[in-house]
Order: sequence, then C-alpha cells, then structure tokens
Amino acid sequence: QVQLVESGGGLVQAGGSLRLSCAASRAIGVMRWYRQAPGKQRELVTIINSGGGIYYAESVKGRFTFSRDNAKNTVYLQMNNLKPEDTAVYYCNAATSQSEYWGQGTQVTVSS
Repeated sequence: QVQLVESGGGLVQAGGSLRLSCAASRAIGVMRWYRQAPGKQRELVTIINSGGGIYYAESVKGRFTFSRDNAKNTVYLQMNNLKPEDTAVYYCNAATSQSEYWGQGTQVTVSS
C-alpha cells in the first residue's frame, strides 16, 4: 500500500505561480499528476519515470515543471504563468506493476 499526501494548492491570479507537492509513503518509480476541472474528465498533466524521463501535456508544456526528490519520496509540480483554464483539482498518482494509487487532490484556482 502507498499513501500519497498532496499540498500546495490555492488561489492565484492569472500569470502567477504555485508549487504542488506529493509525498509518498515509499519510493515509487512512475509518478503522475492529473487534473480535473468542473464538468470535465480527469486529464493527464505530466508523468515522471524512474529514470527521470518526463512527459508534459501540450497545454502545460513550457509552463509546468515536474521534479522529484528521491531522498524524500516527494515529487513537485512547479506551475508558472498560470491561466484560468488551469483551474482544477490536481491529483498525484503513483503506479506499480500491480497497483495504482491516488492522492486526495488539491484545489488550484486561477482568477482572471
């Protein structure tokens, strides 16, 4: 079993920045961030694998940065130049070969 604890959401004006954190109870190779806006399906934002390879959705490329601190079993999502369309609940996700785990979600609201 893996527990994921997220933090760092909040309210910010357009053009501002936020950093989300996701602390895992143990090391996990593949970590992801998803988001879900009201009335929309959950969408993949970014993935980081155990080798450090990172994928970003086109909508956040160049604005969001995914990083990890392996010593702390923590991943971070630095979000810059935020837009109102980035408003969503952001979820941390961890995957092993057997299971998938989700954090509780953290609200990000970007005002125009």
